[in-house]
Amino acid sequence: MSAAKIKVLCIDDSALSRNLMSEIINSHDDMEVVALAPDPLVARDLIKVHNPDVLTLDVEMPRMDGLDFLERLMRLRPMPVLMVSSLTSAGSEVTLRALELGAVDFIEKPSLGIRNGMLEYSELIAGKVRAAARSRPRQARAENAAPVAALRAPLMSSEKLVIIGASTGGTEAIRTVLEPLPSNSPAILIAQHMPGGFTRSFAARLDRTCRISVKEAEAGERILPGHAYIAPGDAHLALARSGANYVVHLDDGPPVNRHRPSVDVLFHSAARHAGSNAVGVLLTGMGKDGAAGLLAMRRAGAPTIAQDEASCVVFGMPREAIALGGASEVVALDEIAPRVMHLVEASGRIQRV
Repeated sequence: MSAAKIKVLCIDDSALSRNLMSEIINSHDDMEVVALAPDPLVARDLIKVHNPDVLTLDVEMPRMDGLDFLERLMRLRPMPVLMVSSLTSAGSEVTLRALELGAVDFIEKPSLGIRNGMLEYSELIAGKVRAAARSRPRQARAENAAPVAALRAPLMSSEKLVIIGASTGGTEAIRTVLEPLPSNSPAILIAQHMPGGFTRSFAARLDRTCRISVKEAEAGERILPGHAYIAPGDAHLALARSGANYVVHLDDGPPVNRHRPSVDVLFHSAARHAGSNAVGVLLTGMGKDGAAGLLAMRRAGAPTIAQDEASCVVFGMPREAIALGGASEVVALDEIAPRVMHLVEASGRIQRV
């Protein structure tokens, strides 16, 4: 007996977008659009009737804003939601807010011009729908939640680095890891699967909530403690050396594991240039990007952490790394930051003996 299809409900006030999304999703054998809604108020009733596995949700709609609907939905009936976003500066801010509220991921809003690249776009949509269907919906952090307490600053040298990779669910996972870090924590390099135009806004949002400085990485800049560097959404981020210093290397070469930036590219560069001075962390995400790179880091002497299944939105990437033997530890998301600080300090003590 064949597996049940993934049931998708598309919410968008544009008939063109609804019909195009329906055409794309229905072209894949393992998923189907069970209903279309022009606004969230219509969608509320359709959710009760069809009990969909995944929602695709536009932001700007009549009668109720998409973010307002998402906030209520994740509070009352959490379920996997893919935001349909315009790739603009304003669109990226709204999309990142949607991810904070509990959306699993986002996709570019389809347009008439997208038909030129329909096959690639269709595969992108299908992959995100599958990931969303397998994800664990989560509620947003309460607005009045107490500030995250700072961890104790580690005793370390400036040679220490933390290297992080993530995909689906990664924006909030990265925030959970970075917010407790002290202002003088080791330098951090991050590859998060995200298109160009979003990473600068993502870095700016983290910079406002973290004690460390967070920025989009720039080619050739020196890597300093107390800073986190996020791969631009259209380039591979790699660790490089310039004399005694670590520096950022950016590469616009072809995608690796279908991604640019690729986690594997970053992890392999850390294995080559930092060895045991780095700590590798692989967070939530679909696919296998980062698994081979985490193994390379471990073989180079670095302690390596994979996020555990219970705390992942999607367990794919950590699962692949664990199966390959790349993870020296499997750690719940809330425990990763203190564990990283412990590993950094422990390795520093070992080197000072």
